[in-house]
Amino acid sequence: MTEMQRLLIIDDEENMRHMLSVVTAKAGFQVTIAENGEQALAFQKKAHFPLILCDLKMPKMDGLQFLKSLEHSTPAPLVIMMSAYATIDDAVEAMKSGAYDFITKPFKTAEVLLVLEKATEHLALRQENVRLKQKVKELEGAKTNHFQEIIAHSAKMRALLDLTKKVAKYDTTVLITGESGTGKELIARGIHQNSERKDQTFIAVNCGSIPENLLESEFFGYTKGAFTGADKDRIGLFEETDQGTLFLDEIAELPPSLQVKLLRVLQEQEIRPVGSVKTKKIHSRVITATAKNLEEEVAKGNFREDLFYRLNVMTLSIPPLRERKEDIPYLCAHFISRLNAKMNLKIENVAQDAMTILLGRDWRGNIRELENCLERAAIVADSHQILAEDLSPGRKITASDEPLHELLGTFSLKQGKKIMEKKMIAQALEVSKGNKSMAARMLEISYPSLLNKIKQYMI
Repeated sequence: MTEMQRLLIIDDEENMRHMLSVVTAKAGFQVTIAENGEQALAFQKKAHFPLILCDLKMPKMDGLQFLKSLEHSTPAPLVIMMSAYATIDDAVEAMKSGAYDFITKPFKTAEVLLVLEKATEHLALRQENVRLKQKVKELEGAKTNHFQEIIAHSAKMRALLDLTKKVAKYDTTVLITGESGTGKELIARGIHQNSERKDQTFIAVNCGSIPENLLESEFFGYTKGAFTGADKDRIGLFEETDQGTLFLDEIAELPPSLQVKLLRVLQEQEIRPVGSVKTKKIHSRVITATAKNLEEEVAKGNFREDLFYRLNVMTLSIPPLRERKEDIPYLCAHFISRLNAKMNLKIENVAQDAMTILLGRDWRGNIRELENCLERAAIVADSHQILAEDLSPGRKITASDEPLHELLGTFSLKQGKKIMEKKMIAQALEVSKGNKSMAARMLEISYPSLLNKIKQYMI
């Protein structure tokens, strides 16, 4: 018997209490019954019940009063209200007061059991979310508080972080590669924060965002009178990060004229401001990043080969999100926690059907796309969960640009269903790392059913 199957039934009618206790006990719940809200409240204070079936109209303390008395209970129980006399307003009031669901009497026992089953799944998701949040905290603690934003549960990301921590200790040039949205700047900041330069200035600059005619003065600064409008001396980014770290993102966008000067800075550790005849010694650590393949850019003549080798002393390659899907549940827990604080929301978790969708996407925009997707979903969500329909609000379901039969290799509905089922089971097992119980929950089928299908499809 699990904690989630402990059920408190509250009803002033003896026949209803008896019927519900018999039916739910047969379904596997550990049942306690109460005749009214006051008695139920006393029971709840002594022993927490995660699931509660509560009648709306009762003497002494009615269902709404009982519900409101649970406002500050931690963890909050899921209360399913019941009533034979309820109006729509009553149902709305109950849901506003925190009820999980509302059932109108008379009802079929199957209806009650279905709602309880869904409530149990919700509790399981809530429990899993708490576990994920705890794991996120553990991961952040293991990063010695310098990599708080980087979720590294997958083997690939753990290996990358281990290497990053080693690199941070040495004053070597680092090139970070990875697709857009994978978190290259976070890695660069982590290197700075784990280095002896952590108390000095860190500046991140996108080389593609500064007009070419301003790049030299931005990087190296200028002297008074160097050009029209230069009414005073100004230091550049290299001098500003002296003893600190300068992160040059999208280094492949640097024009050839600046590539030559950057190479000199790296080799000589000195700069010459625009309009000056004197050089200045600087001791900035340079970390660069790119979403492009620099070797290909060298072959095309777009990037200097000597600069490439100077930058490529130590390369850190960040895997795309589609290659580290084990991190997605942890990333979701992390982003939901941050969204709740930022936007004053009360999202608890991502529902099972929604998580299945998230795990199935390719995420070409990587972590940035996932974060934006969750933010949109959290804003439109009508419950404390992000549901599947929240992930694409207002989107019409249309046929894929690529015909389905071409993806499946068949027009047969029977054969197509088998192919899709086999692929989804294989993916769930991969993401859950072979944990069949977790895979069954992701697929929303029973554990025995999953075992049968694994055998049937010889997975």
